[in-house]
Amino acid sequence: MVKILVERDEVSSNKSDNQGQTPLSRAAFKGHLGVVEILLARGFVNPDKPDNDGRTPLLCAASNGHEAVVKMLVEQSEVNPNRPDSNSQTPLLFAAANGHVRVVEALIERDEVNPDKPDNDGRAPLRCAALKGREGVVKMLLARPEVNPDKPDINGRTPLLCAAWNGHEGVVKMLLQRDELIPDKPDNDG
Repeated sequence: MVKILVERDEVSSNKSDNQGQTPLSRAAFKGHLGVVEILLARGFVNPDKPDNDGRTPLLCAASNGHEAVVKMLVEQSEVNPNRPDSNSQTPLLFAAANGHVRVVEALIERDEVNPDKPDNDGRAPLRCAALKGREGVVKMLLARPEVNPDKPDINGRTPLLCAAWNGHEGVVKMLLQRDELIPDKPDNDG
């Protein structure tokens, strides 16, 4: 169906809906690799076009763990794999928070991706992964020298505090292995 539609002159394969989402961003969100391939092959599609909330097709695919779509999109020269949405949340932050290990791996392989980039509330990918007990992601991020394991958000909450608060014992043990970590560091509420 998509092939038939995109071949028609009166159909714009890059047109946005009222939320600013394009056919590519919708296909990426749902993980429809075949549709993403068709749309990218057209050449008229902007693969890094954000919607009204600043979410790009890559961010949509990363947040839902669609590894094949993520890999296809990061290969596009026009795509900035570190591009944040309007809340300064990156594809990596969404993938880390949702525990998509293979997507995180695909993203941090890119030189452009900052694995410690916080959002507007100071939440870095490690803190988001620790909060939800995403052990595989935490392990991968802790292996990166540029990731600060003790980086607090704007409320002073560190990855350790978030993991301990939610009872994620495995994550707590991983974090406590880091020498630069201050285990009794209080948040802004003490």
